[in-house]
Amino acid sequence: MKVEFINPFIESVHKLFTTMLGCEAKRADAKLTRVSDNPRQITALIGLSGTARGTVALSFPMETAVAMANRLLGADNTVSDDSVSDAVGELVNIVAGGAKAMFCTESSVPIDLSLPNVIRGERHTVEFPSDAMWLDVPFTSDLGPFNLRVAFEMNGRKRRDN
Repeated sequence: MKVEFINPFIESVHKLFTTMLGCEAKRADAKLTRVSDNPRQITALIGLSGTARGTVALSFPMETAVAMANRLLGADNTVSDDSVSDAVGELVNIVAGGAKAMFCTESSVPIDLSLPNVIRGERHTVEFPSDAMWLDVPFTSDLGPFNLRVAFEMNGRKRRDN
């Protein structure tokens, strides 16, 4: 995976935090991994198809997910409920949509996004084909730690004019 392909996702995370959550997200060193085992308690995934094929995921400890949902929704919940799952799904949608906008040009085939899926549970594992590589980018923020995980490839097809 080329670095220039991950930068739109990182930029989209930063934009989400500054514009919608009113705080800063600080990135730590990214690493490539084949395994998406996860000490986080809630993960939102969204699929990419078209020019890019793959998956984007945001993974959170539950406390971080609740804090982000509260900030996004203007709420004051102390427990995880359906609104937290919905908010986490919307966060990954915003990040993927922001990156999609940076990838799309007039001469490219658009990137399509699937509906977000949210997985909850202690130490869950997300499995993909054995040749898939995840780029795992840890972040810290005033709302808590989280990880951006991206596994995708660009196929470089050009749009056909009819």
